[in-house]
Amino acid sequence: MEKKSYRKHFILLLVILVILFVLNISLGSVSIPFKDILNTLIGNAATKESWHTIVLNFRLPKAITAVLVGSGLSVAGLLMQTLFRNPLAGPFVLGISSGASLGVALLILGSSLFGGFFFANAISSWSLPIASSLGAFLVLSAVIIAANRVKNTMSILIIGLMFGSLTSAIISVLSYFSEAAQIQQFIFWSFGSLGNLSWNELLIFIVIYSIGMLATLAIIKPLNSFLLGENYAKSLGINVKKSRNTILLITSILTGVITAFAGPIAFIGLAVPHIARMIFVTSNHKTLIPAVVLLGAIIMLICDGIAQLPNSEFTLPINAITSLFGAPIVIWLLIRKKKLFI
Repeated sequence: MEKKSYRKHFILLLVILVILFVLNISLGSVSIPFKDILNTLIGNAATKESWHTIVLNFRLPKAITAVLVGSGLSVAGLLMQTLFRNPLAGPFVLGISSGASLGVALLILGSSLFGGFFFANAISSWSLPIASSLGAFLVLSAVIIAANRVKNTMSILIIGLMFGSLTSAIISVLSYFSEAAQIQQFIFWSFGSLGNLSWNELLIFIVIYSIGMLATLAIIKPLNSFLLGENYAKSLGINVKKSRNTILLITSILTGVITAFAGPIAFIGLAVPHIARMIFVTSNHKTLIPAVVLLGAIIMLICDGIAQLPNSEFTLPINAITSLFGAPIVIWLLIRKKKLFI
């Protein structure tokens, strides 16, 4: 009975996702008839060539990016909340996003010291993802090294937070010595964006994202065992150190690639796992992982739809919309004092 009920939940969420995906493509500053959008998606020509180009080269990649970002951050948040057994842990607690931000800051704000601005212009749209990925990788390496030297999982959480504080301090120093135009460019990047990816960039995004997701499916048993603590996991024959490093690596891959291509996007990874637990009333990751994938994608599409301000030339920062959505949910959960781990 329980499986049947969950099956209905998944079917409903999948239908909602498809509807929102098509609806997201139909929204934008240029009004395109819904019939032309459907014709373009199924491979037929639209009434106007410009409409065909807008849908295929701009709106479709953006909608796919929203699905990847929402689902990836949600899974990363679930992994962190399970590993640390902390309902307020999110995909950014390891400092990976801060490391990515530091890489971008060195590229944009450090131009006077490192020639970053010239470098950014030299390799065009690839400069920010490369700098972000390098920054995330450096912090990841430091966190993995630290994780192998401490036995307490909570110590890793504190170390991650300290790395985040350290990188934020460096960014503040760089900002102080930077010009207004450079600071503005960095701030715009920190707002997050789903609509700046070409198909080539999106392909790389999908490949790395898929690696992280497939690896997540392979560690469902360790994840379930971590819910009752590391000692219980050891009693089940789980290699705690190896599993912990794997979880950290997967979270870093997902968080790093999302931050590299879409910028730092808040609250999705923190709020969605709680919503999934409330809807499915389970702590089994075999159910929770696909649940957060669907819910994360749905919520990200909704936030992107709000950010687009349909029929307007203005687009709100996606990071602001996700925070406006996620913060009240977290506050509501805390006020209700609902049990966040089943």
